Amino acid sequence: MSRRDLFHNAVRHALEADGWTITRDPFFLEIGDKRLAADLGAERVLVASRGVDRIIVEIKSFIGASDVTDLEKALGQYILYQRIIEFQEVDRRLYLAIPQFAYEQIFTVPLGQILIQTNTLRLIVFDPDREVILQWIPN
Repeated sequence: MSRRDLFHNAVRHALEADGWTITRDPFFLEIGDKRLAADLGAERVLVASRGVDRIIVEIKSFIGASDVTDLEKALGQYILYQRIIEFQEVDRRLYLAIPQFAYEQIFTVPLGQILIQTNTLRLIVFDPDREVILQWIPN
């Protein structure tokens, strides 16, 4: 199993504060003889529709030497997980959790905006110091 991200606990606490119940830590995805581990599985009850919202969260810190290299790695992992989820018809939406500074550096410029505008990624933007979720993209 891979090492936990630097902000793993901050994201976990932020999700719990936002009303989510962590159901798996980590969330394993298996395909063939390969076993991959997304960071978290979470769910919350939707009172209005009497249903349950389920998500898988992959957490990335974006603290490497190059934000573009960090983005390339995160995007590759996200797409791989998304394809496995679709193939196996897992009833969960995948999100990439990123700290606010990464959002500001990468996703407010054309490089990141193209990923948001084409719905390539779902993002959870969080404040790692206050352990709160700032934004869900898309809402």
